[in-house]
Amino acid sequence: MGKPSPHLSALIDLALSEDLGNGDLTTEALFPASGRAKARAVFLAKEPLVVSGLGVVEWVFRRLDETCQCQARVQEGAAVKDRTRLATLRGPLPALLSGERTALNFLRHLCGVATLTRRYVEALAGTGCTLLDTRKTTPGLRALEKAAVRAGGGKNHRTGLFDGVMIKDNHIAAAGSIRLALHKARQRVPPTVKIEVECQDRKQVQQALDGGADIIMLDNMDLTQMARAVKLVGGRAKTEASGRIQLATLRQVAETGVDYISVGALTHSAPNVDISLEILPAR
Repeated sequence: MGKPSPHLSALIDLALSEDLGNGDLTTEALFPASGRAKARAVFLAKEPLVVSGLGVVEWVFRRLDETCQCQARVQEGAAVKDRTRLATLRGPLPALLSGERTALNFLRHLCGVATLTRRYVEALAGTGCTLLDTRKTTPGLRALEKAAVRAGGGKNHRTGLFDGVMIKDNHIAAAGSIRLALHKARQRVPPTVKIEVECQDRKQVQQALDGGADIIMLDNMDLTQMARAVKLVGGRAKTEASGRIQLATLRQVAETGVDYISVGALTHSAPNVDISLEILPAR
């Protein structure tokens, strides 16, 4: 097992620090003589869910004690039933007790993202439309949340501002027009980089087409507007629906013919799933 990235290490340290502070008063009071006495525990799913984040969990406990071991019982992206054992944990009892909440906070959230993503992916089955996430992520957790989206079957949009060009409404306003914004972008980015333009009506879609946009985002359009925009584009660029996308209407959006649907709710509104950590009896 490789080491976590510097970013992940710092994130785990921050999460543990805000919970532990100067020490775990309860564990230190109840088990002052436990020392390095070994204990076992299991992560138990308390509802059906899609798995993501078990690797992060192991590093939480290893940060507290390097002898801790977390053995995954299921694979990343697996859909599991209620009462499924997700992983077995072994290590000193104080480390297991002190790391419990931090580990569960990561795991419940990341499994929640993967589980919600799977519901959206299943709703799109057979349409040929690809589900994308967005940059609407929890600060500091982007890499983990985007990995959870992949575990759920979705695809990642831009990782950040550094790996793609997306000309949005404020860029257009500051540049003066879609045409000028596209012209400036084409002059400054490599030809291998695709350029996406956010459009809010048919006129802007036509301007983006005329300017040679690779991807056209249909922002906050209703179903009729989207269908007309897709017909106007006619395959000359990829189309992406975004804004006010809900699970209940997802398939209708896909049936307008768009290539992609981006959904911020996958990361910013995914509910935590129910997972517990249970100490096992000593053998």
